[in-house]
Order: sequence, then structure tokens, then C-alpha cells
Amino acid sequence: MKKKICVYAIAKNEIKFIDRWYNSVKEADYVCVLDTGSSDGSFEHFKQLGIICEQKPYTNFRFDVARNDSLKLIPADAEICVCVDIDEFFEPGWSKILLSNWGDNTGRARYRYTWNFNPDGSEGVVFMADKIHKRGAYAWKYPVHEVLTAITNEKLETINLANIQLNHKADDTKSRKSYLPLLELSVKENPLDDRNMHYLGREYMFNGEYEKAIETLNRHLNLPTSNWDIERCASLRYIAVCHKELNNSALQEEFLIKAVLECPYVREPYYELGAYYFEQKNYLKAAFVFNEMLKISDRYLNYMSSPACWGSLPYDYLSLCYYEIGEYKKAISTIETAIKLSPNDTRLTHNRQIFIENFNKKN
Repeated sequence: MKKKICVYAIAKNEIKFIDRWYNSVKEADYVCVLDTGSSDGSFEHFKQLGIICEQKPYTNFRFDVARNDSLKLIPADAEICVCVDIDEFFEPGWSKILLSNWGDNTGRARYRYTWNFNPDGSEGVVFMADKIHKRGAYAWKYPVHEVLTAITNEKLETINLANIQLNHKADDTKSRKSYLPLLELSVKENPLDDRNMHYLGREYMFNGEYEKAIETLNRHLNLPTSNWDIERCASLRYIAVCHKELNNSALQEEFLIKAVLECPYVREPYYELGAYYFEQKNYLKAAFVFNEMLKISDRYLNYMSSPACWGSLPYDYLSLCYYEIGEYKKAISTIETAIKLSPNDTRLTHNRQIFIENFNKKN
């Protein structure tokens, strides 16, 4: 018997995204939405589209409670639950791929998720997300940055479906002001949870509370459960950002070097350390670091990856380093690679001309 799929979501004032979202998810057998108090006509539009929906405003909103409430809307005969926010949308054909790979012992499915896009339309941050799950086997946990957690003793498998593509194009006008108090609550409820501690430190950094960010990120690094080197590397990088904002250049360098040592197989810490040396006009060190960075060819798909590390910018920086130390031939070769990656960047072509002129003068 064909398994049934239900897409479910929570929503508040998402009117401008609803049609795009619905057109991408209506491959499912059911679509459900819990509206948490829209005032822009979203709830009425959900009903017009024939979506299973209810409205439930919250006095003290938290994402895990709302998402668990939204699970209650799913019809009893739906086995596969797919959580998709209203500002996200699938590429066509996802449901067929999901059904053809979902087995009797499947509990979760991971899929390719593009979290943001660059101004030129190319992909920004990309990672594998995992909000597809078996009905009744999982519940949402944490007030914000919520995750699915197992609620049964079933030994279920997670399948990887990189050919399912979900895109995210957020409303940048929406405020993040609720995130910080919810993260503080999350850490208060689970003080030994390394993931929440990392997120809280990052949020303090986003909020310009740099001393609090440094303290919290150091707490993350010292937790006994803080074992994921990529996340630890990110905490060290964020501490470096905070020290930069606090004009502590020596500590900025120290923590960027620690980030490289923590996770030497990803590009991000090298990129930030190379940029630091470049800003300090230490072009020899910057050239060395960018060269080491560009030896890394494997791109790890995680939410802490930076698209800047895989575009023209590293070659741009490196070409300028070569120019500053008088290595004009290497500068020309490197800027050519940057131009191939960003062919419409007129600054790069202008720099190439300057490099060629200086090379000709020298020779």
C-alpha cells in the first residue's frame, strides 16, 4: 500500500510566500498549517487553498510547542511527515523520490537544503537538513532552533536523499528579537546542551553583546559534550569576531589560529585568518594561509559553512597578496581564476590590467 505524505508547518503573517510554498508542497497527500496569529490574511488564504488549518495564538510563544501542536493536525493515515516552513519551497518531484526510498524501517530522511542565495542568484549556505520523519516517532524539542527527538524505542534508520532539494528565501524584514530570550530560556532549561550554548553565544554576537558572546562561547568550548570539531571551530571563529569588534587584534589572531588547529580540513578558519593578515598588511602570511586554504577541495555541507570560501574571493585576496609582494606573474595567474568564478566583476578585470602593466614594467 502506498504510504501517505503530509507536509505540515507553523505560520504567522506569511501571505507573500504562501502560493510559492503551496505550489511546491501540494505533491503531498495532505497539507496542514497551524497559524499562530496572522493578521495579514494568511489564515484565510490557507483555508481558500483547501489546506487543513487551525489558528492558535500563543501568549508565550516557543517553537517546539507550536510545532508539536501542528503535528496534531496531521491525518491519522499519513505515515511520512514533512516539516516545511512557509518561506521555503521544494524543487518539483520530491515526493516521488521520497516514496521510492522510504522503507518500513525508515525514521528520518535527510535532503539538500539551500539556506540562502547570493545576490547573483547562486547558492549561499548549503547543508543536509532532516525535517522529514515518521509519524509518531519524533517530537520537537527546544524553545528555538528546535530539533526533532525520538520518543519511541524503535531502531529506525535515516536515509540520505541529496536529490531532494529544498530552498529557503527568507523575509529579511522580519525581526530576530525573539531569538535571544528563547535561547536564554533554552540554555536555562538545558545548561549542559552544547548546541544551545553555541547558538546562544552566536546570538549574543549578532546582537552586539560581544563580552557576553565571548563568555558564552567559551562555556560552549568547555562543555564535556562539545565534541563536534566544526561547531567548536565556529565558536572559536565567533570569539575572534568579537575580539575584532572590541579592538583586541592579538586575541583575534590567537583565536583564528586556534580555529584552524581545531578543524584544519575546512576552509572557513583559513579564510578568516588570511583576511586578518591581509588587513594587517602582512601579505606574506596572508598568501601562505590562502594557499593552504585552497588545498582543501572537499566542501562539507553544514550550516556553518561560508559560500565566500568557495567563490572568487580567496583568489582575489591571494592575487592582491602576490601583487603586494611583487609576484606579478602569480598575481596574474591567480586573478584569472577569480575572473572565471566571477566573470562580471569589473574590479577583478581592472586589477588584472594593473597586474599585467606592472609585470611588463618589471620585465
